Amino acid sequence: MATPAPGGPPPLPPRPPGAGGADAPGGEPRSGAGGFRTALGGLTTRGRSFVAAGIAAAICAYVLGQPDLLRVGLLLAILPLVCVAVLYRTRYRVAGSRRLSPSRVPAMSEARVHLRVDNVSRMPTGLLMLQDRVPYVLGPRPRFVLDRVEPGGHREVSYRVRSDLRGRYPLGPLQLRLTDPFGMCELTRSFSAHDTLTVVPRVEALPPVRLAGEANGYGESRTRALAFAGEDDVIPRGYRHGDDLRRVHWRSTAKYGELMVRREEQPHRARCTVLLDTRAWAYFGSGPDSAFEWAVSAAASVSTHMLERGYAVRLLTDTGTSVPGPEGGFGGDSSPSLGGGSPTDMALVLLDTLAVVAHSDGETLSAAYEALRSATEGLIVAFLGDLDEEQAAGVARIRQRTGGAVAFVLDSDDWVARDATGRLVPAGDADAVPAGEQDGTGRAVRMLREAGWTVVEVAAGDALPELWQRADRYRTREESPDTPQGRHEAGATT
Repeated sequence: MATPAPGGPPPLPPRPPGAGGADAPGGEPRSGAGGFRTALGGLTTRGRSFVAAGIAAAICAYVLGQPDLLRVGLLLAILPLVCVAVLYRTRYRVAGSRRLSPSRVPAMSEARVHLRVDNVSRMPTGLLMLQDRVPYVLGPRPRFVLDRVEPGGHREVSYRVRSDLRGRYPLGPLQLRLTDPFGMCELTRSFSAHDTLTVVPRVEALPPVRLAGEANGYGESRTRALAFAGEDDVIPRGYRHGDDLRRVHWRSTAKYGELMVRREEQPHRARCTVLLDTRAWAYFGSGPDSAFEWAVSAAASVSTHMLERGYAVRLLTDTGTSVPGPEGGFGGDSSPSLGGGSPTDMALVLLDTLAVVAHSDGETLSAAYEALRSATEGLIVAFLGDLDEEQAAGVARIRQRTGGAVAFVLDSDDWVARDATGRLVPAGDADAVPAGEQDGTGRAVRMLREAGWTVVEVAAGDALPELWQRADRYRTREESPDTPQGRHEAGATT
């Protein structure tokens, strides 16, 4: 196999002819009549024009009795058919492969797609035209022209894709287009291989702060103090070389007939639940700068930040769906389904989940409250859309199930508003929104603060790191500015 040119991308492994490969032009052997009719359908506009001109010249030669004109007409009509036959009988065995670098990118970032075409036949190819299918949101469809590829040789090309919207986007199949030297016939064949580009939400680096009611993953806290006492797992494990013989569990050894030891004490990991409100009617607008996309990106940033600090993180939506699921608990060392539950693995799982999260049809957050009924004490960080008083009361009850609670409330009036006819208007047009709607979120915020939530209101253009520090300042003062203690402190400073 030929090596790539110095300084180029690392070589792509050639795919076997049966996987992602294609015979050019045909693939598998076909029946003669049906395959040739298919090849005739590949005549280009030039080829069809030659056939039509040849037939017209032959008819005129017959009517006018001009044998010389008949020869010209036959030449014009036969030339495209000869090109079809030659192209149809030419058999190139070509294998194609694709590599994404990287296969997972944040929104508004670029990824590079490397394509490789290998000629696995014993004869050189002619002119090859490549076209890869990509969704419109990733950019224009890339097209390449490859010169003659020697037997056993290969060609490599690459292109860039970029998406401002998160999601999973299919790439492929790769299409190979063959043409004859005269441009009379053009045949297109597709490879079978597909790939998927995952565009995850953007993650912002957050400053280390200490929130109300939180306990560091392995730091000093009441929860960790209890964990230091430890307790042996009720299920012993098999003896491993180097285990302390003082930990041998003799009762299990006698039961199973092999040496069994008690498991080591497991330190307690502080837990954090990230609650994401996905209700469709709670957010107005769409696109990368919408309130909902801000909430998704913020949830990804907080989840990653808490995992880096040693927390066991769970993502919960208003529908009651959690990642990891009930069988995985909060992840961490007790989640074998997530590759051992390392912070890196958990971050990838959460980012992949947030890459495809969409609006729900729910109207309340009662399902999230039910999902937290069995949850142990821990920190909850919620990203909420518009709330009325009834929904705020439901969110206030969630505070009873947690050790600490921080809510980022996105008031749609600050992002996009509606006039009396329901038409979307730019944010900041206060006359477009009735006064009752303008005060609805404010009353909900006061209810949450009275229930013990640390509430941070989010407006369009706010940066998450600054809001994260603001939540820390609220914790330091122990009360928000709208609570009685906060108002007393504000009055003292004036």
